[in-house]
Amino acid sequence: MKKEKNKVGRWRSAIGNRFAIFCQLLIALCQLSFSSSAQDIRVSANIDSNAIRIGEQTQIHLSVQYRGDKGNLKIQWPTLKDTIVGKVEIVNASKIDTTIPDKNEPLLFVQNQHVTITSFDSGFYALPPFKFVINGDTAHPYETEAMLLQVNNVPIDTTQAIKDIKPPLYEPFSWRELIPYAYWVFGTILAILAIVYIVKRLSKVKPKTIVEPKSKIPPHILALQELEKLKQEKLWQEGKVKQYHSRLTDILRLYIEARFKIPALEQTSDEIMSNFRSVLIDEESKKKIKQIFLVADLVKFAKEQPLPTENELSLANAFDFVNGTSRENDGSTGSPSKVAETGNKQEEIKSSVGQLSDKSNNIITNEDPKSSPPERI
Repeated sequence: MKKEKNKVGRWRSAIGNRFAIFCQLLIALCQLSFSSSAQDIRVSANIDSNAIRIGEQTQIHLSVQYRGDKGNLKIQWPTLKDTIVGKVEIVNASKIDTTIPDKNEPLLFVQNQHVTITSFDSGFYALPPFKFVINGDTAHPYETEAMLLQVNNVPIDTTQAIKDIKPPLYEPFSWRELIPYAYWVFGTILAILAIVYIVKRLSKVKPKTIVEPKSKIPPHILALQELEKLKQEKLWQEGKVKQYHSRLTDILRLYIEARFKIPALEQTSDEIMSNFRSVLIDEESKKKIKQIFLVADLVKFAKEQPLPTENELSLANAFDFVNGTSRENDGSTGSPSKVAETGNKQEEIKSSVGQLSDKSNNIITNEDPKSSPPERI
């Protein structure tokens, strides 16, 4: 039993020793890695002159050297304020630039910054080390060496008399100094003139007025519309027979003038019928227009009082004449219902027209009705 306990104790002791050795090796490796990394990073601070006169300036050159193959380093530079220490003031600090000092070692980088300092009080000043923090390790910052700065007074020659402060130096006027401003002045004037010119041009431009083309109504449509109006006015029913037939013939004359290019408004009924000899229209339409003019001439010049059926027949013939002579491409040829209505009435009174035509043939001569009215029967 004792032998087994001794054996277990030796076994535990061996494991503890090995674990202790492993921990020591791990710590040694970490220290070795830190030491290697520390050897690859170098910080430095150099001053151009350790002795200056009051108000004189000198520069401190800060630099960090490191290798780029050690991973991404986060270098925190020392924070520079208005002064470094005491009465040593910072005049300005340059931007941090990165360079490769040796072309044979492209992975070796150096960052530099130049700080200009001065002092207006004489004495000795100890400039503290500048601290660089690498990868946020504030417990182990990299520090430069401390430096000394001696600020000396300007030697005074007591043998010389005290002089006043010199006034500002006078600089003669030169027109060349105005050249940069002249460019701006001329540029501004040209821009203003251009804006004024554009505004005037735009104000003169009037919006284009779109003129809608007048729709051209075919002559037969106008004639049918006027005939329909005449029908609705019921002139002959109110005893205005002469006015009725004058309106009727005027409507037809306007239609003939527009449709056949015959100056019907300036011609007599016979002249109009004579012109129809050279116009290609059917005989039925010629008969109907002749009947209309014949009755109208009898009413206007012979004071004839036609029968109601004759008045209606003239209007029906007028509708038929317009519909029968309208061009096919002029669109509508009138209202079919109206044409049918007037056509039925035409058949009813056709017989009475024959009597009136016989009378008119006896009294209508070839003379102009305007100059000499036909003889009344």
